[in-house]
Amino acid sequence: MTDESAARPGPALIQREKGWLRAAALFLLAFLMLNAVRPSVIVSIAYVLMAILLPVRRWPAYTLGALLVALVLRGEREGLWWVERGWALLLGAWFIAFTLRWPRARLMSRALGAVGCAATVAAVLLAVRGGGWEMLDWQVGEQFRRGAVWLLEWVHLNSQAEPLAPAMVAVFYRVAEEQARLFPALVGLGSLAGLAVAWWIFVRVALDSDGALAPLREFRFSDHLVWVFIGGLALRLLETGEGLDRAGDNAMVFMGALYALRGAAVVRFFGVGQSLFGLFLLALALLFATPVVLTGALVIGLGDTWLDLRGRARDVMA
Repeated sequence: MTDESAARPGPALIQREKGWLRAAALFLLAFLMLNAVRPSVIVSIAYVLMAILLPVRRWPAYTLGALLVALVLRGEREGLWWVERGWALLLGAWFIAFTLRWPRARLMSRALGAVGCAATVAAVLLAVRGGGWEMLDWQVGEQFRRGAVWLLEWVHLNSQAEPLAPAMVAVFYRVAEEQARLFPALVGLGSLAGLAVAWWIFVRVALDSDGALAPLREFRFSDHLVWVFIGGLALRLLETGEGLDRAGDNAMVFMGALYALRGAAVVRFFGVGQSLFGLFLLALALLFATPVVLTGALVIGLGDTWLDLRGRARDVMA
């Protein structure tokens, strides 16, 4: 064996490095989406439930679980402290149930099932408790508004300039209000990412495997979920009232993000962005034409529902 071949990383090392990158990207996505619920809480509680209820082969899995329990029990127990931990428990429990029932199902199928069932249970609990939804909505809105105030203060302190223009301040507050309005969709998306990170940690630590997360080019989900997007679009176009309009917007944002990611998976499957030059062009496109790129990815993802572009390509290549 030459020195050059000895220095070349093997398939196992490459797979492990890609696993770390995928998990880090998903945690970053959860961090960006979960302004109302901390991603560390979802990841920690979901992992602890996996370590308790699923078969574990290695003692480090229990050690990590104990450390994460200590982490999630920290903090002042007020505001959304109980809400975020209750949501994480519901989410993790449903994910375990789907995993035990359909162990060979795709990760995304189990995670989507967990988010849907946890959201249904949470909605019932809030409906049973009079004023529960209104209180939660107000608390989340306050958290987003406090975040906007903190961000404005940080920008002002680091800009070393005159007080920010009223128009800019208004933009920050409008963004906070829109985030509060769409927080169900953002929590759903962040929860999917958080479950994927927890699953990756569990498989890596408990089972000593790097096969938990599939490559982006393989990302897909049930084609039937297109009706959730269509239903949200219908509610928005009909303008049936503030409550249903908001439900429609949240459905469109949630499914729209998933279909944009599916479109990115299709593009990745066909080899776009694999070279450094391709990645550079994609980065430029996202920087200067983000709405166009996201809309294009959404259209490709929706089209893949009916056309199955990757399946057709595999048939041609077979």
